[in-house]
Amino acid sequence: MAEQKEKVLEIKNLNVKFVLEEETVEAVNDISLHMEKGETLGLVGETGAGKTTTALSIIRLIDSPPGVMECEKLEVCGQDIMNMSVSELEHIRGSMVSMIFQDPMTSLNPVFTVGQQIAESLERHENLNKNEAWKKAEDMLELVGIPRERAIEYPHQFSGGMKQRVIIAIALACSPQLLIADEPTTALDVTIQAQILHLMKELKEKKNTSMIMITHDLGIVAETCDRVAVMYAGKIIEEGNLDEVFNHTLHPYTEGLFNSLPNIKNRRSKLQPIHGLMPDPTNLPKGCAFAPRCNYATDACLERRPELTSFGGTHKAACLAYENKDFHIERRKKNG
Repeated sequence: MAEQKEKVLEIKNLNVKFVLEEETVEAVNDISLHMEKGETLGLVGETGAGKTTTALSIIRLIDSPPGVMECEKLEVCGQDIMNMSVSELEHIRGSMVSMIFQDPMTSLNPVFTVGQQIAESLERHENLNKNEAWKKAEDMLELVGIPRERAIEYPHQFSGGMKQRVIIAIALACSPQLLIADEPTTALDVTIQAQILHLMKELKEKKNTSMIMITHDLGIVAETCDRVAVMYAGKIIEEGNLDEVFNHTLHPYTEGLFNSLPNIKNRRSKLQPIHGLMPDPTNLPKGCAFAPRCNYATDACLERRPELTSFGGTHKAACLAYENKDFHIERRKKNG
């Protein structure tokens, strides 16, 4: 009998909209996700797809108003996030679930030393006294490759890569069971980016932490993730493990993402960009949101919104073109 793995995250039918005076932004539309202990999920999509809004929803950081968040089920480590009070949410943020935000430059408080900022989290969540919290803060800095003596320094004394290491130290200080990393390497050069990704992978393995890696970089996903969920216009349009999504791509949008990458084996080959733009989230089309940009779109695609459908294993895609048997067979042959 297969061993039952511990669920760290379960989301069922998450919807987030921002109600403004003149319009309503439909940011996240009917998303369902689950994660098991120790697993890394890559959340992929272009800017405006709803990745960050999904992440902020998990720890209930959506500003209300104007944000309106609805979810049938949202559990982290078996705890119902939707019905928690403000004080209960403050307790789980940083201890049970932590988030590394996009820009390290704006995530640190400029008037406190980095040691104080790590120690604050430890005092609050682990009930340590000031001396104990400070010592552990120094240990955390060493863990991310910064000498403990630098705990007394301020954020402006650190480079961008070092600041990101401090952010990771704060996020991992209380050994959270779920770590959300929102494009943690976007502002860094490639050598520092590689160091940060290696560091996060190492720390995740040491502490058996589950992680959501939010990115638009498919190379980072291939390097760090076990499963992938591709988002477009606030919906998950393809989901599966690395092999399924990378080697047996189903959705035309995911295919477009791979086609727009340079081919290092054939340097003369031209990039094939996805033409057009993502639809306005205040005015989503009646049918499939990707249909206006899709080479395979049918009349049905313009009228009906596709549901996420299983195609064997853990592989799912939301595409009406698969209702056409010839298309289904042709794509299956193409994807092996």
